[in-house]
Amino acid sequence: MTTSRAAALLRKPGQPKRATFLDLFFDLVFVFALTRVSQRLLTDVTSQRWVVLTEVGQTVLVLLALLIVWFVTAWVTDLYDPTRPEVQLVVLGTMFGALVMAVAVPDAFGARALGFAGAYVAIHIGRHLVLVPALRGHKAQRRSASVLLWFAVSAVPWIVGATLPRSPTHGVLWTLAIAIDLAGAMLLWATPWVGRMTSEWPVVAEYLSERYRQFFIIALGELILVTGITYSGKYLLGGHAAAFGVAFVTTALFWRIYMYRAGELLPDAIAAAPQPGRLVRRAMLAHLLMVAGIVAAAVGYELVIEHPSGHTDSAWIGVILGGPVLFLAGRAFFEYAVFARVSRSRLIGALVLAGISPAMILLPPLAVAITAAVVLAGIVTSDGLRAKGRPPELASPPR
Repeated sequence: MTTSRAAALLRKPGQPKRATFLDLFFDLVFVFALTRVSQRLLTDVTSQRWVVLTEVGQTVLVLLALLIVWFVTAWVTDLYDPTRPEVQLVVLGTMFGALVMAVAVPDAFGARALGFAGAYVAIHIGRHLVLVPALRGHKAQRRSASVLLWFAVSAVPWIVGATLPRSPTHGVLWTLAIAIDLAGAMLLWATPWVGRMTSEWPVVAEYLSERYRQFFIIALGELILVTGITYSGKYLLGGHAAAFGVAFVTTALFWRIYMYRAGELLPDAIAAAPQPGRLVRRAMLAHLLMVAGIVAAAVGYELVIEHPSGHTDSAWIGVILGGPVLFLAGRAFFEYAVFARVSRSRLIGALVLAGISPAMILLPPLAVAITAAVVLAGIVTSDGLRAKGRPPELASPPR
């Protein structure tokens, strides 16, 4: 009876393979969370020059923590039946915890550090304190216990770092905690009594690929939200309106580059992969980079809409051009995961943007933003020319 009750928690082969309303409800928190991160990053890049790198590094850690919460939750709902009350409880609890983290983002390395770290730890520990007893008598309980162990280890630097006053040690401990959590995910939370769980992970290709694509759309939604709110505060013609238009064009180019064709073929690639778990992890890393790039770009376009003319600070160039570079780097890794190769246009585009960055300090912010859009448009054009007259390419993930 216990085993059958535990087995009922697992996703069944015949269940719907699309995202549920619960998934979409959960995603609402991350629209807010990514907006909080972009506002924190905006404060970072407009700070005094000597603190910019430190503040940006802290914001990166905060963003990574939020992204880990989202991806691990997506993996949980891929493995377990989302119609079960226990799984819904886990998702709703995670949703509330992520909301607490998002509220704490602006001062996550200050007065709200314990709130941010405490919510993060509670999400991951609490999730498996529900699942481990519920899976009693089933082999999946060992898998859940292994994940719990990894997050229990990382909880120590999270909480200790949060209790320290603002100091370099705080950042070091949280960097260690993030490294442990990312390593756990990449190793599929291997432990001596379970090993790596690749063979025990029945990935639902359609579901997980849809969730990844939805999260990328959330990031684009954050970009639209930030640029829309910024321009609504100006609503002026001239440079401000031009910057708003360039921001929209760039958003559309991000979407096009993402979807063509790796984004379209991700479910086929997962289904065809000899080890689906490996491709899922590669896709996770690729999306971490791409979403981080979109968040940076949102900050860049907020600056450009506010100040389309005049001097371009070097830190501004870091987000206006650095965001697209980071996106293209993640997109190249994503393409490799789906096709086992990388288009030269993505690499050339990233190198061009990185190479011209020093010279961009001579141009006004709007011209820098237009330069990024032109390079992205060149990549889209290259994709179209390469595909012209050829049959659609099929997914062929690395062996």
